[in-house]
Amino acid sequence: MSSRFDQQLDDAGVDSTKVKELIAATIAEDLDGGVDVTTVSTVAATDRSRLDLVARASGIIAGVPVAGMVFQAVADAADSEVAFGEAIVDRTRVASGDVVLSITGNTRDLLTAERSALNLLGHLSGVATATSVWVDALAGGKTRVRDTRKTTPLLRSLEKYAVRCGGGVNHRMSLSDAALVKDNHVVAAGGVAAAFDAVRSTFPGLAVEVEVDSLDQLDEVVAAGAQLVLLDNFTIDQIREAVARVDGACELEASGGLTIDDAAQLATTGVDYVAVGALTHSAPVLDIGADLYSLG
Repeated sequence: MSSRFDQQLDDAGVDSTKVKELIAATIAEDLDGGVDVTTVSTVAATDRSRLDLVARASGIIAGVPVAGMVFQAVADAADSEVAFGEAIVDRTRVASGDVVLSITGNTRDLLTAERSALNLLGHLSGVATATSVWVDALAGGKTRVRDTRKTTPLLRSLEKYAVRCGGGVNHRMSLSDAALVKDNHVVAAGGVAAAFDAVRSTFPGLAVEVEVDSLDQLDEVVAAGAQLVLLDNFTIDQIREAVARVDGACELEASGGLTIDDAAQLATTGVDYVAVGALTHSAPVLDIGADLYSLG
């Protein structure tokens, strides 16, 4: 059954091998070289149970395959078996009380894996849920919400997957797959157009986004041939003016302190994207609990 979860992640563009490495490190951190002393003390080695992961609040689910792989990893390490029953598909909207994933196996294994699985599942579902709130608020226009590189170290691939589960769009995954010329690069290069030209000449064919903090800078980089421009800390009126000025000559992304209260107005500006770091660095965890049913 774990192969099903591996395939689900791989099909979604997430490297399941790297996720397994993350899971192994997560479990090792929780055990810290020892055993689950509470579980070993209170649960007989032969006991079997069913554990249901249950939503305690409404939201968008992301990370079911990851949670399943946690339980599988603990069972494999104990040379025991685990079986998966009911499972919500990632991207599904759930209500409080919905069973997200049901697992049957050795009780000790289930309880040892529980917290690591819930930590990952709750966090990723929280990211997906926060993203969906933005998606809903922007509905009706062309504007789409994008994430940033403000991600939890070593969780970027999964967090950006969760953003997609919530209906959002990913920005670059790393420093090497696309360029983003920011204010410090502009200072180092001696100007915004100079910075853009330097990247384009060094890495021809690579996508280059340029951050500007004024309409004058916008005019400069559009004239230089920029295809994607980040409007940093522009007001709603300035964003609207920027859209009018470029008139489709390039794509525009608004960024800088944007909140969900701004979404309705942003959707009317015609800007292509809004970048929201809070999707990953400040998303509340979706409350998901675990209910154990003894099978003897």
